[in-house]
Formats: sequence, C-alpha cells, structure tokens
Amino acid sequence: MAEKQKIKKKLAEEIEVPSNINATLTKEEIIMKKDNEEVRKKLNKKIKVELQGNKIILGSDKSTKKEKKLFGSMIAHINNMIEGLNTKFKYKLQVASVHFPVTLTHDKNTNELIVKNFLGERKERKIKLIPGVDIKINKDIIEVESASIEKAGQVAADIEKGTKVRNRDRRIFQDGIFITEKPGRVFL
Repeated sequence: MAEKQKIKKKLAEEIEVPSNINATLTKEEIIMKKDNEEVRKKLNKKIKVELQGNKIILGSDKSTKKEKKLFGSMIAHINNMIEGLNTKFKYKLQVASVHFPVTLTHDKNTNELIVKNFLGERKERKIKLIPGVDIKINKDIIEVESASIEKAGQVAADIEKGTKVRNRDRRIFQDGIFITEKPGRVFL
C-alpha cells in the first residue's frame, strides 16, 4: 500500500507600499517612514521578508499551523504600519470621578501623565508614557494618538491601569479612567 503524503504549500503574499511612505528592511526589523513619523516592527525568523521597489514580499517554506499564524500576524502588522502612517490610531479615555474631582496634567519634560486628587489621595499618581505617542487632555476626556497601534494601545492601557482602585469595594468606588473608544470599537 502506498502511504499518503501530505502536500505542503508555500505561503506567499505581496503588500504594496504607498508612494508617500519609505520602507527599509534590515536583518531584524522593517522600518516605515512618512514625513517625521517612523514605525518599526521586529521580524520573525520563520517568515521571509523581501523589499522589491514599492512592494513587500512575504514568504514561508512551511505551511504548518504555527507558520500560518505568524504569516497572518506579519501581514496584519505591516498593514497596520501603513494605515497608522496615513491616519494615526486614536484611543479615547473617559475620567470617571464619583467621590473627588480629579485633575489631569501632562508633564512634557518627563513625559508623564499626572493624576491629582484621585480618590482624595494626597500623593499624585504618575503614569509614564511611551515616546512617540501624542496625548491631549480635554476636561475629562483623554485622547491618545500614535502611528503605531501597539504604542497607542499600550499607553491607553497604562493610563487605565494607573488609576486602578485597590483595597476598596468596586461597587461603591467606581472611580477611574476607562477606555471608551479604540480603533474599530466604541464602548458605552
């Protein structure tokens, strides 16, 4: 009897880079620039990446489950890089203060968000921000913008985590800063 052989197809994909974005490739990462914005992404060794003209060619010799997942993720990352350079990713956060009025300031020298009078605390909470992310404070709404979706999401998560209520009943103390809007989703 003849044994069944599994035929493995090679994975391949071409992504066209717009003419207003400069893409460069090193051994370890892909770098895309537009005007004064720059986005970097580390490459996985299992996925082959080539740059030919204005096209990024991705390929993989194997097509196992793991390679397919990595391949799909890399395509999504590159598309997010292109989208982020054309239109920045925006997250919105809402300040919810039930007990004490919260004051927010952005210290540009140390790149920190300072939360004063949170739950009546005398010590101010300082939340370190990642470079390359713009933050706008409008009364009780915080807008986080960046060309990199990972950086914008991380800063929004850090702000939410920095105002977490501890050692109190969450049913009563519902104060905090919460994500209300992110790319593709709106929470109400």
